[in-house]
Amino acid sequence: MAVDHYENFPVASILLPRRLVPAVEAIYAFARSADDLADEGDATPGERLAALQAYDAQLDRIEAGSVPDEPMFARLAHVVAQYRLSVEPMRALLSAFRQDVVTPRYQEYASLLDYCHRSADPVGRLMLALYEADDAVNLRDSDAICSALQLINFIQDVAIDLTKGRIYLPLEDLARFQVSETALKAGIVDAPFQALMRFEVERARALMLSGAPLARRLPGRIGWELRMIVQGGLRILDRIERAGYDVFRRRPTLATADWVAVGWGALRM
Repeated sequence: MAVDHYENFPVASILLPRRLVPAVEAIYAFARSADDLADEGDATPGERLAALQAYDAQLDRIEAGSVPDEPMFARLAHVVAQYRLSVEPMRALLSAFRQDVVTPRYQEYASLLDYCHRSADPVGRLMLALYEADDAVNLRDSDAICSALQLINFIQDVAIDLTKGRIYLPLEDLARFQVSETALKAGIVDAPFQALMRFEVERARALMLSGAPLARRLPGRIGWELRMIVQGGLRILDRIERAGYDVFRRRPTLATADWVAVGWGALRM
């Protein structure tokens, strides 16, 4: 999973209450560092897995009530204790990062969504816990939003992921729309590829919209933060559609005018 997957982590947002900044920074540092272990540098797969296992051992210590010596984990331990957080979402992240090391393809959507549940959903669950808003309905909608964001990132990054030997579009979908890996690697944007991407975009949009009511239910800053995140994800999908689903020539991103539209969309939710 590329480090860009944390571009929606609200660590620097002006909407984040100052009292939560140290906690969010501690969680972000852990997630970003672990992600880098799995994805950056020239370590072997075995070395990456061993490093991630060492992170799991540190979580064991934190769960047992100890404070590790390493500063990053010491900060995390204090946050876990202060907010009575479960370490299970952090273990789920590590599980996803380990999977990144060994799994470059996903045969079916269910397997990809399971990966999203571990690579993306824990971030939302931890944020809800910090806000003491982690009831069952909120967690369900948060999972939908976070998984949708992950899927949107996969759609954005088809070209980037190919350079890393990875394909995060379900292979069953490639077969259904008769798009070969060879065509993907060649960056061919033809009718079958456009049909494939239209299907992926529509599915990600539907998932995002299914979780969007959470942004209206949550009060104050977190609600506005989430409205911006939801609208930003939907806007990216709009950009991909307007580009004719060509994600090879230029990665779809949001320009200044797009952020105006995102803000307007957030106000109207």
